[in-house]
Amino acid sequence: MSDEVMTIRQMCDRFDVTPRTLRFYEAKELLAPIREGQKRLFTRRDRARLTLILRGKRFGFSLEEIRQLLDLYEIDDQQETQLTRAVEVAQRRLADLKQRRMDLDGAIVDLEGQIAWGADALEKLRGTRAA
Repeated sequence: MSDEVMTIRQMCDRFDVTPRTLRFYEAKELLAPIREGQKRLFTRRDRARLTLILRGKRFGFSLEEIRQLLDLYEIDDQQETQLTRAVEVAQRRLADLKQRRMDLDGAIVDLEGQIAWGADALEKLRGTRAA
């Protein structure tokens, strides 16, 4: 097998995904492997797209956002449109992640306070029983 194409098993091994994941992305038209009967052969383009799909998922992009960004690659403007849109989507996602981090930090402080209150109440309760 040349470096130009990879089987589904090779893709799974390289990207640590399941065959079901690859078939799902194919069904969602995010990947378009060459079909030889039941056999799927993934090209360099598919590997690049899968890299971007997995990165986008890691950052919390929806599959629809990822698909739209991948589709913009086909526009013949040296990827200016794709990069512009990717930066816009990424900036929104980053702002969302930062807000979620602030929300989580607040929740952590609140929970630590509740734990301290509960531990103190238990200590007092146990102390009065022992007396």
